[in-house]
This record gives sequence, C-alpha cells and structure tokens, in this order.
Amino acid sequence: MTGWSNWSGSVAASPRLIARPRDAGELAALISQAAKVRVVGAGHSFMPLCETSDLLLSLSDYEGAVTVAPDRKTVWAPAGWSLKKLTAALWAEGLSLINQGDINPQSLAGAISTGTHGTGAELGSLSTQACGFRLMTADGKIVECGPDQNPELYQAQRLSLGLLGVAVEIRIHVVPAYHLEERVERRPLAEVAERLDELAAATRHMEFFVFPYSDDVIFKTLHPVEAEDPGRPAKEIGEDSEASFKAVCDLCAAAPMLTGPLQRLVMRTLGKASRRVGPAYAIFPSERNIRFEEMEYELPRAAGLPTLKAAIAHIRKRRLPITFPFEFRLAAGDDIWMSPFNAGPGASISFHQYAKMPWRPPFAEMEAVLRDGAGRPHWAKRHTLTTADVHRLYPRAGDFVAACKTWDPTGKFANAHLTELFDL
Repeated sequence: MTGWSNWSGSVAASPRLIARPRDAGELAALISQAAKVRVVGAGHSFMPLCETSDLLLSLSDYEGAVTVAPDRKTVWAPAGWSLKKLTAALWAEGLSLINQGDINPQSLAGAISTGTHGTGAELGSLSTQACGFRLMTADGKIVECGPDQNPELYQAQRLSLGLLGVAVEIRIHVVPAYHLEERVERRPLAEVAERLDELAAATRHMEFFVFPYSDDVIFKTLHPVEAEDPGRPAKEIGEDSEASFKAVCDLCAAAPMLTGPLQRLVMRTLGKASRRVGPAYAIFPSERNIRFEEMEYELPRAAGLPTLKAAIAHIRKRRLPITFPFEFRLAAGDDIWMSPFNAGPGASISFHQYAKMPWRPPFAEMEAVLRDGAGRPHWAKRHTLTTADVHRLYPRAGDFVAACKTWDPTGKFANAHLTELFDL
C-alpha cells in the first residue's frame, strides 16, 4: 500500500499500486488487472478526483513526442506531459498554446479534463483547444475520437474528469509562437470595476487580485508584442515578497484579528508597477509555492463583479480571516457538455485560504454567495454539488452520463466521489 496526497495536502489516499507505465502494452496490462483506475498529474485538484484505493496511474514516463500537423495548426501531444514540458517543446517547433493558466506543472490531460482556463474575454478554457483524443478504454484498447470520429465519445471526452478512459494523446489547436508583455500595477478597485469592459477590451488577457480587506487591486495584463532583447529579465511583482507574504499568512494564522490590517499594509507597501517581456510559455505561468485550498466559481459575465463585491462585503461583515486575495478573470463561452462556461461568456472568481488555516467553514459561506450569482464550480476546486445540482446546471449531463456508461459500463474509471456526483 502506497500513500498519496494532493498538492495542498487536503486529499489523501492509499492506492494498492501507483504505476508509471511507459507504453501501451504496460498500460493495458495494468488496466486489465485493476478493478478501479484513476490517473494523476500534478495533484493540483482540490476535490478527490484522483482518490482511489486501487490503481493510481501517472503518465509522466509514457512514451511520446509532439507531432505537428502539415498545416501547423494542430499537434498531437502526449497527454501525460506537464504544460511546462509541452509548451517548451511547442516553442522549439515555433508554436504556442492559444492560452494557458498561471501555473504549468499540471498535465495536459488533467488540465483539459477539468476545464482549466486562463484569462481573456475572447479566449476559452484549455478544453476548447482540444480537437481529438486517443484514449485507452476499459478493455485495454486505444480508441481515437474527434468531431467526425466517435463524435459522442469526443463530446464527452472534451471535459471528462477521466471517466471515459485513460487519455494517452491529445490533439490540440496551436498558433505561431508569440511573445507577451506582462504589466502589473496597483489600481483602485472602484476604478477597475467602473472600467472593466474597457480594460478587458484593451488587452488580450486581463485579470486582477483583490484582498478582501483592501480597496485596491493588483491589476495584471498580458498582450502579444514583438520580441525584445532580454537583457536583464524583469522580476514578477511580488517575486521577492513571497517569503514576506508567507510570513503574513503565518501571522494571520496565529492572530486572525490581524488579517485586515496586514492586508491593507501589504497593498500600501506594494512595489512600483512592473513590466516584463518574453516567450508566451515563460510569461503565462507564475510561481505558486505557498500552499492553499481553493474554491472557484464561473459566473455569467454580467454577474461577475456584483458577486465579487457581495463576497467581499460578506467577508468584511463576518470578519472572516481570509488571508489570500480573490482572483478575478474572464473567459469566453463554449459548447462543451460539462463546461462551466457552456452557458455563455463567463467571469471567474477564485477564492483561496492559507492551507494552515481553517477553510471548510468560510468555504461553505462563500459557496452560498457564489451560487447566488448563478455560478458553477470549477470541477477540480472545492464545491458541494449534488447529482441533482449537476443535472440542473448542465442540460447535457444526461448525455455525458450515458457516454460514461457506454464506454465504461462497469465504472472502472469512476471513484467514490465521481460515482456519487454523477450517480454512476
């Protein structure tokens, strides 16, 4: 019996076996011998998506390479590669992802199967970039699917939570390699709220971070630019202050009543605005070394700011010791069956708590506020959806469940959490 836990330490399991198959033969043998199978990437899911008492697979050692299509608009990529490895390999081919989030240890399959996203009013989640899959199903066979090949499987697999099989290769849309300019500065929340549409339209990517006890935000934009002489690379804002922020979090954990004053102090002492330019794959991600627990809800675009303001007001009224800032992003709508953005353009609100502090009670309070804004949770972040909620929020949930039962009739790829959530 081998122990496993996720990145934050809040989900633990004791799988019978943790295996790293190197090829299809090894993978098929492992799947055929197991009653239950889950696949793990970087462990950045805060829900028990990877929890299992049987076989836990990692495809980090699985054979494969990036295969570029003749028109250079798509590539087949190993599903188990981290986004960090994948984006570096794409750059070597003169290509980039259309968009990505602000961390890159996640596996490609993990990011796509949970609907991971970055920010950009006209840009969809990573799931929207996938246009084909090769996966090993419960019978140990490799099946390929796309819009015109096993289309029902493809539609379900676009955001599958790993319930249909083990993805070994994913075909994704790519674009010619590009550079990004990142700008980070402090701005008043009131100004950002008033000018949100204008600010979102001015750059390809826009987001901001706001501490619940501060009236200012850390405002961040990314926009494609021509390459520049790197010279001495600019540091990310706060790069030198991560240790300081951890000290603040530890102080808040020891003395929760200091949370508000310390957050206002952090914002008052924030350094001057920063700018840096570099390859897109190097500018998108940021370091995230301080452990936290996270809840994230995707809301209709118009409900985003009002819900954020309601969440901040709730925390202030209840004097909740929430040490981390909210993260506010935008994303385009899509047509993926189980995507939180399939109802139209969205606004994303991420809510974090320092891992050393109690998170369940404040998350319960915050989830009620986010649901009031007609939000749907990110599948890999903390939520309390029931089966009834799933079918109420997702009109195609019945089609998704039917596909799961067709391609995995014995529920080999479903763990206890997913079995209950989808009534499998």
